Amino acid sequence: MNIKRAKQEIKNTIRAYHLKDAKGEYRIPTIRQRPILLMGPPGVGKTQIMEQIAQECHLPLVSYTITHHTRQSAIGLPFIKEKEYQGKMYSVTEYTMSEIIASVYEKMEQTGKQEGILFIDEINCVSETLAPTMLQFLQCKSFGNQSVPKGWIIVAAGNPPEYNKSVREFDVVTLDRVKKIDVEADFQVWKEFAYEQKIHGAIISYLDIKKDCFYQIETTIDGKRFATARGWQDLSEILQVYDELDMLMDQEVVYQYIQHGRIAKDFANYLELYAKYRTDYQIDGILKGKWKPSAIEKLKFAPFDERLSVIGLLISRLGDIFSQVKEMDEQVTRTYEELKARKALEGELDETIRAEFAKQTELREQMIDEAAENLECAFDFCEVAFGESQEMVVFITELTVNQYSAWFIGENGCDRYYKYNKGLLFHERQQGILQDMDEVRSLMEGN
Repeated sequence: MNIKRAKQEIKNTIRAYHLKDAKGEYRIPTIRQRPILLMGPPGVGKTQIMEQIAQECHLPLVSYTITHHTRQSAIGLPFIKEKEYQGKMYSVTEYTMSEIIASVYEKMEQTGKQEGILFIDEINCVSETLAPTMLQFLQCKSFGNQSVPKGWIIVAAGNPPEYNKSVREFDVVTLDRVKKIDVEADFQVWKEFAYEQKIHGAIISYLDIKKDCFYQIETTIDGKRFATARGWQDLSEILQVYDELDMLMDQEVVYQYIQHGRIAKDFANYLELYAKYRTDYQIDGILKGKWKPSAIEKLKFAPFDERLSVIGLLISRLGDIFSQVKEMDEQVTRTYEELKARKALEGELDETIRAEFAKQTELREQMIDEAAENLECAFDFCEVAFGESQEMVVFITELTVNQYSAWFIGENGCDRYYKYNKGLLFHERQQGILQDMDEVRSLMEGN
């Protein structure tokens, strides 16, 4: 399944495991609460979603990458304790509390919550001495002689053996005691995340055109060649800083993040085109209702990938504008809640605070009006350039996928968005058009 579905399934499992009956006992007994084993290729977001899940479920998270640990830190240090059996004293080896279990109890004290998530990453990449401990952990939910506290959900993650030489395969006895979720890379799901995280527009646009470059891991005579979701996200961070510093990024810099020579070279070439399209078509001018007739003519006869890139530039810029509006809206909401709290506490409000709130509200309305005008201008341009073509369907699709534009339209409306969404038979045509686009790309790449 894709990472989005896996995330929801983990959240559903947590809800099920934490459900209690009328007596206050867990509906699914602890012994039947199988640890979740999340398996998938590196860089698809397995680790990242756990932080999101903990935050969204309002649960504390204790996270460990087990490859950084020794057997001693996992199960504790041995010490000798004298014990009496049938009237005779014996020296018995016991263990101090595991560092990992201790961290769980510390987190419980810090947060005051008795339930949480214990996440163990790279669980099948441990050393030979630690491997039995990990099997015991999955089978018995314990490290050494200390058990994970009740109410704490165990989630472990690992990579399949084809991606890592250090991987140890689990036996049937262990696999029969876990809830195993297999995860695969999925660009369409990642794109939703990419818009949310404000991944650089050039990366989203490029991968939209060449989806097969999103995730690749190959073994060659020269070693591994790979491009991963993690690599694209990290490349986005440095690329945005390069833009701020007005520095150019070449193939060698791209390769430092996308360690696949062909893809790195291809993206570096596309990056030059992306910058050229931004200049040629003057995206900010389009969003203000200003464009040259020559740009429309150029776009009408441009290659399909160029038209998609221009749409990507429009969506990226609109997304930035809408995200700023959302931030301002959230700020006004916070100020309003603060004002309500102060009024309830003090009975009246300081005029300075009232004035600041009024100023923020006015600014928010101004930003909403400007953003709505930008969106209308984008529709004006697309109507002239594309009409009711597949490019318009792509434009509507991207407005829907981008969480900031979807939020803005949901909050403030947009008649033309709804008109085209319905008039183009959007949901019925989308799959067919996207399939046609993939076929066109395949033919182009074949040439």
